[in-house]
Amino acid sequence: MADLRIISYLPNPRIWKARIAGRLCDVDIEVRGGAPAEMQDWLWDFDARPLTDDDRQADQSPESTGRRGFKGKLYKTEAFLDAIPFGTIPAAFSPDGKIGIFESNSIMRAVAKLGQERGHGELSGRDAYEAARIESFLDVSLLFAKDSQTYLLALRDKTLTTEIHQQAVEAFDVYMRGIERTLSSGTRFIASDQLSLADICFVAELVLFMCETIYRDQLQALDVEPIFDDRREDIYPKAIAHFERLCRHEAFKPDVEPYLQSLRR
Repeated sequence: MADLRIISYLPNPRIWKARIAGRLCDVDIEVRGGAPAEMQDWLWDFDARPLTDDDRQADQSPESTGRRGFKGKLYKTEAFLDAIPFGTIPAAFSPDGKIGIFESNSIMRAVAKLGQERGHGELSGRDAYEAARIESFLDVSLLFAKDSQTYLLALRDKTLTTEIHQQAVEAFDVYMRGIERTLSSGTRFIASDQLSLADICFVAELVLFMCETIYRDQLQALDVEPIFDDRREDIYPKAIAHFERLCRHEAFKPDVEPYLQSLRR
């Protein structure tokens, strides 16, 4: 049995945070899910699966209205909502399904803590100060993630405006300026002198942002440019070089490489 089960729409670069951490600290992770549109026809539960007719009629499969990122009705069991009270995915569960963990950074932290129990404690920091510094970068990533999600959902739903695009530009540049600054101090990694959760989160959030390239026609119609383009490499050379180096890392490559190849098609 896996150490952690994750329910998510797929592909989802944010769950790579947990998968990458799992490879680095010997934690076994099981992922269940389907394409975003398919998740409306799944039973959201520890035992997540495509809905059957019996599931639709059963008392334990209440319908709820989809909100951010999902339209229409969703089927979530009471047990799912007890464990994941905000009713969102990605959602992770302990092996017995009794403990739920939500939000991708928290799921990644859970993996790191499981690894720490097995002697792989470097991802979370070697002392209280380093751990807090790593957490600082994770907190900042949430601010970037909020604006990037608004931007990417607007692209997907064809509701992008110049205002949303400009907010995403500003969020991207604030985030990248901080990463560039810390790497300019001579450290090889973002939060310390070794690979940490901050580096994993950085890669996952940037890869997710790169899916803006799918919507080039929309950007052109609005007369705006993709945000993560070649110009950013000139502005943030150390941050981009760090991103590219990590994408080639053996723990990152199994998730990142196929996804980036799909974006280039």
